[in-house]
Amino acid sequence: MDRQKQQGGFVIRQRLILASSSPRRARFFRDLGLDFEVRSAEIDESQREGELPAAFVKRLAGEKAAIISKRNPAAWVVGADTCVFLGGQILGKPDSQADAGRMLQILSGHWHEVWTGFAIYHYKTGINVRRAVLTRVLFRELTPDLIHSYVLTGEPMDKAGSYGIQGKGGFLVRKIEGSCSNVIGLPLNEVVEEMLKLHVISPCLN
Repeated sequence: MDRQKQQGGFVIRQRLILASSSPRRARFFRDLGLDFEVRSAEIDESQREGELPAAFVKRLAGEKAAIISKRNPAAWVVGADTCVFLGGQILGKPDSQADAGRMLQILSGHWHEVWTGFAIYHYKTGINVRRAVLTRVLFRELTPDLIHSYVLTGEPMDKAGSYGIQGKGGFLVRKIEGSCSNVIGLPLNEVVEEMLKLHVISPCLN
């Protein structure tokens, strides 16, 4: 029997799980009025040799969703993963303050790509959808002092590319081409589009 929950502008028709520990992704779902659970999956996030960023983030998002979906076969599961790409190099989350500073120096004054992959799985029916979305971002020129000061805030340490456009790191960005929510960690337009197509959610009309 379908479970219906009215929250804001959507009706949730079945159990929904976000396969991510990211508070930013959870905030997007909450802001949409979605009723959901959070279940994170531990996977190897290493890049494979020759793997391009779109394939990389789709694979990781799919692996996260697949693990949680198998454990919860009747639920819809959404997984996601984000990376920053510049000069043939994928920049993930920094492993130290020095690593964060290194990444910010690489990004300084340059356009870079932000790729987020997302996956929507339903184990019982065998449905799985995976997509990758690109946003281009231009950084301002950064002095060593600006980089050091920003790293000391601690904000870069859990973010791909070592910055958060929605937080203190907003001052780093001169221009953006594409989805801002994609840079934060979830391409909201595309995710909602797929969830509507799959009837995971539907608009609340009363």
